[in-house]
This record gives sequence, C-alpha cells and structure tokens, in this order.
Amino acid sequence: MSVPYETAAYESAQSPESPEEHLARLLGRALNSFELPDDVVRRLDCALAHTSSLHSAHHSAGLHRETYRHTWLLADGSALTLWELVHNTTPDGPPEHEVYVDEEEVQAATARLGLPPETPDFELPAPVRLWAIPEPRHVFASDDSADHARRLLRRAENPDRPGAKTAALLATATAHGITQAFGRPGRAGRVGLSYTLYEHAFLLPDGGEVSLWEVEHTATRDGRHMCEVYMSEAAARDAMERRAARHG
Repeated sequence: MSVPYETAAYESAQSPESPEEHLARLLGRALNSFELPDDVVRRLDCALAHTSSLHSAHHSAGLHRETYRHTWLLADGSALTLWELVHNTTPDGPPEHEVYVDEEEVQAATARLGLPPETPDFELPAPVRLWAIPEPRHVFASDDSADHARRLLRRAENPDRPGAKTAALLATATAHGITQAFGRPGRAGRVGLSYTLYEHAFLLPDGGEVSLWEVEHTATRDGRHMCEVYMSEAAARDAMERRAARHG
C-alpha cells in the first residue's frame, strides 16, 4: 500500500543547510551521481536557496520506495530540480539512493523495481518553501593584509589574473581571511589530479569586502604545483574544469 507522509524525511524546517551542503550530501549518497551531466551540477554550484519534498512513496512486505523532489533557486531566477529515488532491494534491507535529472527518468527507474503498481503515487499538499541562505560572515585578521594581497597576486601564473586596478585597491586592505571552498569537483575530481580552491577575503577601509579566488593544482606538464587567481568563484571553477578536461 502507498503510505502518505506529512513531512519529508530528509529536510528539517528547523535546521536548514546551505544549497551547496545539500547538493554535496545528495550526490554523496547517490550511487549514480557520476552520471549527472556536468553542466547541470555546474549550474547548481551557484544556487541561492533550495527546498526538498517527498513526492511519492510505496511500502509493501518489507520493501519500500520513496521519491523525493529537490529544487534549487539559481542566481538567474530560474529553478532546477533533481529527483531522488530511495529504495531497498531486499525486504527490510538497507536503502539505496539514485538521482535523476527529470521525472521521466525516475519513473523509468521506479518501474524497474518491481513493486506492485496498483496504488498510484501521491502528491503532498505541502507548500513549497525555499530556504534563503545568507552569505556567511568572513572572519578577518589584521595581519599585514596589503602584503598578503601583493604576494597572492605575485604568485598567480594565469594570464587573466586580476590586474593593477585590483592590486591598487587591495593595497589599502585593513584585514583579510582565508577559507577553503568545497563543492563537487566535476572533471577535476576524476582524473587523479590535485585541485584546491581558496577564498581570500579582504576588508577595505570603507567597510567593503573584496574576494580573490585562488586555485592550487598539479595540472601542469611536469606535475608541479601551480597557483592561479581569479576575481570570482565561478571563474575559478571554470578554470579548474578546463584544465582537467585538457588533462583528461
């Protein structure tokens, strides 16, 4: 029999997580996440908010199947949905997770499970809630920040690194902070290369903030470490993907 749920099993309205954390958790548990198109996941890297809901479920004789709908709000105002299928292959066995780009794919995967189809799936009447996640506050340290910016730009080897205007602006920085950025590595994670992405955030005298994005990698001819610096996270991740593609 199909069993209606009043709340989704994976999301708590009291403890929202960031869109990036939610995506990483979803892809980390899905057995087929490597099949997702790179351009789909690349678009989700810049998501502003997300929501999840239980779309349908079926429980029968120790076998179960649930379908979840995960939707992200993107920076351009559009929305992108991934469908998650959770099921067990033996009665009361551990759950397995699969993820698909469109509803037709998840319906085809559901049909292969062999669960009785007599009772149709149901739609939850719950309203859609998008969690708007505020940007995290940077933790700054006033430790010769202008010199840190100068040294960062000096070791950058990419031709399209930030230029003199940015260097002049950061020469006035009063504090800075460094954090490592995470997220699905795409091709960069599938060719055995080393890639690390850092955000260098600088505090300016007027209270404004400027961030530079540093990529450290070994996608070089001789395998040595190389540093590249970009003005945005998107540009840095695109550069990682292009280098990985050339090496792949």
